[in-house]
Amino acid sequence: MTATIIDGKAHALALRTRVAAHVATFREATGRAPGLAVVLVGEDPASAVYVRNKGKATRDAGMASFEHRLPADTDAATLLALVAQLNADPAVDGILVQLPLPAHIDAEAVLLAIDPDKDVDGFHPVNAGRLAIGAEGFVPCTPLGCLMLLEDIHPNLSGMEAVVVGRSNIVGKPMAQLLLAESCTVTIAHSRTHNLPEVVSRADIVVAAVGRPEMVKGDWLKPGATVIDVGINRVPADEEGKTKLVGDVDFAQALSVAGAVTPVPGGVGPMTIAVLLRNALVAAYRREGLEPPEGL
Repeated sequence: MTATIIDGKAHALALRTRVAAHVATFREATGRAPGLAVVLVGEDPASAVYVRNKGKATRDAGMASFEHRLPADTDAATLLALVAQLNADPAVDGILVQLPLPAHIDAEAVLLAIDPDKDVDGFHPVNAGRLAIGAEGFVPCTPLGCLMLLEDIHPNLSGMEAVVVGRSNIVGKPMAQLLLAESCTVTIAHSRTHNLPEVVSRADIVVAAVGRPEMVKGDWLKPGATVIDVGINRVPADEEGKTKLVGDVDFAQALSVAGAVTPVPGGVGPMTIAVLLRNALVAAYRREGLEPPEGL
């Protein structure tokens, strides 16, 4: 058996195409474009690339992009004042503060300062609570993208056994909540779980988000399982001096056991920005008192 490779790029393109179509409808109905503000503090190269990509994707979808780049020595008060300004700006529907922040700034305090109804990253405790009780709110982009990929393979997830390897607030915990809401039987495992291979082997669905290169081996998997690999790890390549990206799952081994698996790169990663655009559009609809369109 050879697993189906889940094409995250194709799924992300389809979502971004739907978002752009609904943005055009929103602009006709309201006379304005949905607005997404992204704040970058410092010169972290990876963060700068993410912010540039997010800005381009926002503009390509027909949305207004507001980019704020602050020097690395910006103090917390200045950043919090900017967040307050964005909270009050009627042209801004979504706010994203790029993490990580410089060490002298309390990231939790900054995230708490964002209006939960503009928190399109889904990191505010209010949105975490809304997710936990099944209320309307924003879900972190990566786990929501994972769920969309899963639902394309399995339109009905009810009753399936799922193991989420990883317990972060950004992926592991919200992923488990989303799967519970779909009536899966969910186990949250992690690097310290006893008999981790045995736990994973029970799962119809494995979501790996632990941050360890190729930790999940092929012989851990239940034959035919669907495997969503969230990991992005840079490791040495075969050619001296070169590096390559790998996931948290041994992809080559998983191909011969799983029913479907996401590659790294090209799997979950492209979905994250697409879902961010989706969340920003949903925020705009809600702020206008309109029902977000179905199919988002």
